[in-house]
Amino acid sequence: MTEDKAPAKPPRGPGKKTDGLTEVLEDIAAMPEYDRVKAMRFHSIIERTAPSLKPRLWYGMPAYSKDGKVLCFFQSASKFKARYATFGFEEQAALDEGTMWPTAYALTELGDKEEAKIANLIRKAMG
Repeated sequence: MTEDKAPAKPPRGPGKKTDGLTEVLEDIAAMPEYDRVKAMRFHSIIERTAPSLKPRLWYGMPAYSKDGKVLCFFQSASKFKARYATFGFEEQAALDEGTMWPTAYALTELGDKEEAKIANLIRKAMG
């Protein structure tokens, strides 16, 4: 089985500063196609649902911050050689439901149904 890989992103030189959006898009572009398609759609969902979130890399993953703190992130399957990608939320996400609630979700496909669920979770997480 052959993986389609995007060209590796060029290393940043000393003192070369890029914005979070550029870093996130470069990271997504370097993912294998099966992750890249989901990551780009996830990014698009964030842009449409919560445009106030700021993209940034967080532990080498695309993440989106509110008030300087990561609210949610996308973890590619290839990053940990997993069978599924993950999108998750950090502590500041307003997802609390009683004494137990999910903070991360496995993602094998990202179609319209999943997009609607993610958009609803993002809206809820924003508070």
